[in-house]
Amino acid sequence: MKSLKLLSLIVLSGLGLNVQAQNLSIPLGGNAYSSKHRDGGRTVTNRGIQNWTDPKEYFTVYIRVNQPGILTFNTEGNTAVEGKSTLAFTIHNQSKKVTFEETQKASLSIGTWEIKDTGYVALTIKGIDKTKDQFPSLQALSVSGTAITAKTSYVKNNEGNFFHWGRRGPSVHLNYIQPDGVNAEWYYNEVTVPPGEDLLGSYFMANGFGEGYFGMQVNSPTERHILFSVWSPFNTDDPKSIPESHRIKMLKKGEGVHTGEFGNEGAGGQSYLNYMWKAGNTYRFLLHGVPGTDSTTTYTAYFFAPELNKWQLIASFKRPRTQTYLKRFHSFLENFSPVQGDQTRMVKFDNQWICDDKGNWIELSKARFTTDNTGAKGYRMDYAGGIEQGAFFLKNCGFFNHYTTPKTILTRSEKGKKPEIDFARLP
Repeated sequence: MKSLKLLSLIVLSGLGLNVQAQNLSIPLGGNAYSSKHRDGGRTVTNRGIQNWTDPKEYFTVYIRVNQPGILTFNTEGNTAVEGKSTLAFTIHNQSKKVTFEETQKASLSIGTWEIKDTGYVALTIKGIDKTKDQFPSLQALSVSGTAITAKTSYVKNNEGNFFHWGRRGPSVHLNYIQPDGVNAEWYYNEVTVPPGEDLLGSYFMANGFGEGYFGMQVNSPTERHILFSVWSPFNTDDPKSIPESHRIKMLKKGEGVHTGEFGNEGAGGQSYLNYMWKAGNTYRFLLHGVPGTDSTTTYTAYFFAPELNKWQLIASFKRPRTQTYLKRFHSFLENFSPVQGDQTRMVKFDNQWICDDKGNWIELSKARFTTDNTGAKGYRMDYAGGIEQGAFFLKNCGFFNHYTTPKTILTRSEKGKKPEIDFARLP
């Protein structure tokens, strides 16, 4: 099915508009969220809304328009219906009731709404009544009208597993701008997650570098990780396929730290500490990277929690076929849980420094903001980065309206307060 096609000239006579419209097919598998999904509901699948029995459960579908105008929604012919059901479709508190019958095979008109501003439009779908066990199964909705353009944002299809990536929402990054010709051995960053922003599925990655990443996650209501990973030079998503000569070697790890392998997005060595860090507190991340004389580089990660008031070793890994100082400094914010992609989260990164091989500290006060392929394709536009209270911030997901143009250069005020760390006393 083509997701975008020109229609003939239509006349929206009830609203007095004569317009050339486009018709979009909105697949619900990539654009709908259940009100019960965070409680373990499984009613939104790659085939859309399925197995919907609970009248208290409702769904919200999001699209983003870049001009005001009219939106007209219809069901599509692949709707599966048992018995007779009535659903309510609502935008901006204006509801349209639609009755579905088992014998109905053609598409049904849902209704027309006037959209007075640009940005995200939320269409809610609620069940009113049904004669059998399930409400209708909806795979997609079609939408047309003067608010629709070629730049209307939504997850268009599942090519490249984009129902998964699109429902997760866009990842956002700060790529710190560093001076040339610096042999950076140390990389320091401070991270604060404001209260209420520590949502499940969040990865607040502080110290990203050319060969790995180091930050903190919210894994469950009772589990949070300080995660440090180093990619293997062998290009694979399957850690078991890495030859011995390309494997990451663990040299040491801190107390209570778990170590192993990771896959799916590259592969390599992974370590994590279960630590219930707290929103509102500022945590400090320190990374050491030094090339050896045997075509290897050793990376060591340290974490400072204000509750404990000391540096803790996370792990030290040796990466083969690599001989480099630290480079490509970056931070990012990611949601790794598709059912949390309709929830906004935010994080602050502050006081970034690197230290060269001679002990000279250099402050990093400029960063280039970028987003991932979900944002770059225009499937999701709820991404932002900037400066707040003198610190860099990143924000994503939740279908907010104001986005930051990718590749924008951000500059925070230099603090001139270099880290006071006795390297010799680190664990």
